[in-house]
Amino acid sequence: MKIAELSNPVKSDWFADQGLRLDASPYVAGSMKTKKLLEQLPRTELLASLTAGHKGGIFSGPMFRRVFLTDPEHSVPFIGTKDMMAADLTGLPRLRKADAESPALSYLQLKPGMTLISRSGFNAGRRAYVRPDMGDYWASEDIVKVEPDPEKIKSGYLYAFLLSKFGESLVRGSVYGSAVKHIEPHHIAGLPVPRLGTKLEGQIHDLVEECARLRAEFQSSSVKATKDLFTSVGLPELIDVGWHQQERDLGFKVDGLGPDSLRALNFSPRAQNLAQRLSSVPGESFGEVCTESSLKIGSRFKRIDVDSANGIRLLGQRQVFWLRPEGRWISAAQAPSNSSLPDETILIAGRGTLGENEVYGRAIFVTGSWLANAYSQDFVRVSSGNSEIPGAYLFAFFRSAVAFRLLRAMSYGGKQQGFLPSRLQELRIPLAPPADRKRIAATVRHAYKCRDEADVLEDQALALLTTAIEEAAG
Repeated sequence: MKIAELSNPVKSDWFADQGLRLDASPYVAGSMKTKKLLEQLPRTELLASLTAGHKGGIFSGPMFRRVFLTDPEHSVPFIGTKDMMAADLTGLPRLRKADAESPALSYLQLKPGMTLISRSGFNAGRRAYVRPDMGDYWASEDIVKVEPDPEKIKSGYLYAFLLSKFGESLVRGSVYGSAVKHIEPHHIAGLPVPRLGTKLEGQIHDLVEECARLRAEFQSSSVKATKDLFTSVGLPELIDVGWHQQERDLGFKVDGLGPDSLRALNFSPRAQNLAQRLSSVPGESFGEVCTESSLKIGSRFKRIDVDSANGIRLLGQRQVFWLRPEGRWISAAQAPSNSSLPDETILIAGRGTLGENEVYGRAIFVTGSWLANAYSQDFVRVSSGNSEIPGAYLFAFFRSAVAFRLLRAMSYGGKQQGFLPSRLQELRIPLAPPADRKRIAATVRHAYKCRDEADVLEDQALALLTTAIEEAAG
């Protein structure tokens, strides 16, 4: 439960400022405290006066019937409130291009430099920046788009303010609703934006823009590594498996059933075809590449919450695929040893459902700054047992659509799925020649170095802005 600070109690005139809202959100979220702080600054401007574009530059969109396709020629990438938080945008659903480019929806196309604010559901109020590589994406009506006027404010500076602790409290204070949270464009139009001078705002903008460029480089390098892997092993046709263009798995015959499964999904003809193609090139089984001790689910353990100064951040399947996951801070003393991981460990989401947009079966790579985190028991931990097959190379395979489909075909369970251990051990890993493996691994490492550098630049931008506001407010 949150309460207002005793040193800064809610005052009667605050109710008028909030339109006589009697729910606690704008008061305990710090929204009013932040507004009073910003009033002490020499100059602030309303957000709506700094934007330009459709409906003044702060807009969402209409509800509409979504028709999704898989052919890139006839579709466009489409992001929702969960997707806008993701680090890797590979595999986004694709909206029919004819609908996206229609007069009713064409303005939902993103422009680099926009700030996105999720406006409904569990993630309401979260912010993201449109990177240079997202200009051909469309965003759903559940995302508020803020398009800055380049003549009045730099896009990177505006995003940094909205992302900062000041913007956080102002945006979260605008949230309304009980079971399903909401924010509407007009709720944030009147937010005060501090002006800190052309030079400082330019410095912050440049940091954010370089951060966005590095994150775009992270994305392109990750995709490049996977393409390089399949080309190097002689299977370029598996770069795009065209899963949904193939005949559905209906009415097929299976020979040689074993004792481990009678489930039709485990004998999917499409998955079997992928497995046969992988078997046609040099490679090793998953069990051979990874020792028994380095291919397993994590241990269950009791979580004891502590403050960030005295604990370790725990990440679960929900947030681990985000650009900047928040997690929860727990006592490191109570966490088992395998909750923290060695460098270049791959984590595969090992619990979940079979929805196309669910994380179950998807992989992340743990290196750099992410080694400081702890991870929940729901991931399959993958560490190479062969120095000639680095974890970075393995990740280039496990982030692919091929690995995702094969892993899904190894599922057991009812609502919540898991992987059959025996079949997981048999998964074929294609092996490129040593020189190619080294190059592919280097590409993956470069991608994650870019990601870490981007996070550092974003933190620097936020620190500059925070210090300037606090000093100006006295």
